[in-house]
Amino acid sequence: MMVVECNRNLSFEGQQYIVLFGSSEWAERGFCRQCGTHLFFRLKDLSYCAVPVGLFEGSTAWSFTQQVFIEQKPAYYSFSEKTENLTGEELFAKHSQGS
Repeated sequence: MMVVECNRNLSFEGQQYIVLFGSSEWAERGFCRQCGTHLFFRLKDLSYCAVPVGLFEGSTAWSFTQQVFIEQKPAYYSFSEKTENLTGEELFAKHSQGS
């Protein structure tokens, strides 16, 4: 999934349609209660939020800078961009600093 990391000031129109699912002790996912569209993944302390890039209207000026859970990527994924590559363990360590 291609996502954009968003800051704590993220807001959505139609808040009444958003339902949360606690996917772990430390993270949750937001979905549209009418159609089921996945809206975001975020840490419960709100220090990290990822939103699928397809939800942003009209913007195409994205930079592909990071791949996560790289140890789980399918062998047929091979992007040409030079990115920061993090394993799941490295990603969790990065976001747990200072907690």
